[in-house]
Amino acid sequence: MSQPSQARRFLLRTHGCQMNVHDSEKVANLLCHAGLVATQDPERADLTIVNTCSIRDKAEHRLYSELGMLRNWKAAQPGRVLGVGGCVAQQEGDALLRRFPYVDFVFGTHNLRLVPTLVEASARGNRIARVDESGSLDRFDLPERHPDLEPSRPGRAYVTVMEGCDLFCSFCIVPRTRGREISRPADSIVAEAEALAAAGVREITLLGQTVNAYGRQSIDRGRARNAPHVPALVPFARLLRRLAEIQGLARIRYTSPHPLFFDEDLIRAHAEIPSLCPHVHLPVQSGADRVLERMRRRYRRGDYLRLVERLRSARPDLAITTDLIVGFPGETDADFQQTLDLIREVGFVDSFSFKYSPRPGTAAARLPQPVEPAEAQSRLEVLQALQREFTLSAHRARVGQSAEILVEGPSRRGGNQWSGRDPYHRIVNVAAGPRPTPPPGTLVQVRIVDATPHSLIGEIPVGPDPPAVMASGESVRIGAAPDEPHGYDRHHWRNAIPGA
Repeated sequence: MSQPSQARRFLLRTHGCQMNVHDSEKVANLLCHAGLVATQDPERADLTIVNTCSIRDKAEHRLYSELGMLRNWKAAQPGRVLGVGGCVAQQEGDALLRRFPYVDFVFGTHNLRLVPTLVEASARGNRIARVDESGSLDRFDLPERHPDLEPSRPGRAYVTVMEGCDLFCSFCIVPRTRGREISRPADSIVAEAEALAAAGVREITLLGQTVNAYGRQSIDRGRARNAPHVPALVPFARLLRRLAEIQGLARIRYTSPHPLFFDEDLIRAHAEIPSLCPHVHLPVQSGADRVLERMRRRYRRGDYLRLVERLRSARPDLAITTDLIVGFPGETDADFQQTLDLIREVGFVDSFSFKYSPRPGTAAARLPQPVEPAEAQSRLEVLQALQREFTLSAHRARVGQSAEILVEGPSRRGGNQWSGRDPYHRIVNVAAGPRPTPPPGTLVQVRIVDATPHSLIGEIPVGPDPPAVMASGESVRIGAAPDEPHGYDRHHWRNAIPGA
């Protein structure tokens, strides 16, 4: 569909987690339906929106620096509009308008649907902040994807199943920025996934702050929030089974779960649902019980290890990744060593690790015994060096095996390579050869020939008469024998990891 030359153009700048990325997609879709046109060129943009993250103070400070630079962008052309959304917006509200007088509007995580209205109000000179919280399901009621909005990840899509968190870990600001738990009706989720599959999406990732807590809200809790009706919720594992029945949907992922909410049916689902990817991102945060207690994580080290064992019993080739915080108030050298020992015992394929960052309004911000910044940095470097060893060992264990990858596009490594992700959520880079490069969104079989700490290196096997690459959204095998293994057995996986 062609756009009129006078249509206003918008640019979205996104920071933070997958939920923020998906929120930006929702906002872009709303703006397209309102008649605006997306652009990646700041100089062509009439509207810029910064979607913010506040999980750590570094991300918040990055926003303030970015807004400082955007002051010149706005001043360069009359009529330009600047908006701020996301978690910092939810947290700060009107304070952002006062601190940055050239910001035109602010919207919180519950108010995405209001963005087109806020843009129009800004054009009339009204500066508005909308950060009110809502327990209404209306926030999930969004229009279908606009035909002019190009998919940011061909063949893949995020699907929000729930938002918010009721756990109030002592270090986490999410309950303040995302609110309390609320789940979408299962029928709405399935309908969205069916539409995505019909449009050529092969992989969906279910999103939620504690995604496997989906559906646990009771009828009484729904009534207590004055909801007009209690949505048709089902246990999370049952939702996965419904989604697995959708024709054309080859892969299902979910993130991020909480260790508390893995029931037997969800663990069994990893053994019984072929399209459920063999990867679980399972945040642990610390390997020391005394730190976990201070964090209010509601489980102990032993509980976590037993869950890992149950998951691996259900799916022996399961790849487990995690989140880790070092330098939490009161963390001793002995506590930190327990975290390192946990990495060795579990054999995490990868981890996202951070120095503790006090967030305003959280219980941990008031805890005594802060860890010196230099000591926290030293611990982080030791932890990350250990994790690189485990990641490289896990990657080297894959060499010689075949893998089905969902093509994403040109590799970040450059060098005439393209890349994609395998079912274990590992990046695979493949050198472009004489055959046409598979289009993004295509499932392709490759052989793993090398490994780095950051990715796998693959090549398309040479067969006697390999089939041509098929259209985006279709699966294809190129030169691979039909009886080749697609993963790695548990013995191979565990013995490839130092100390496992």
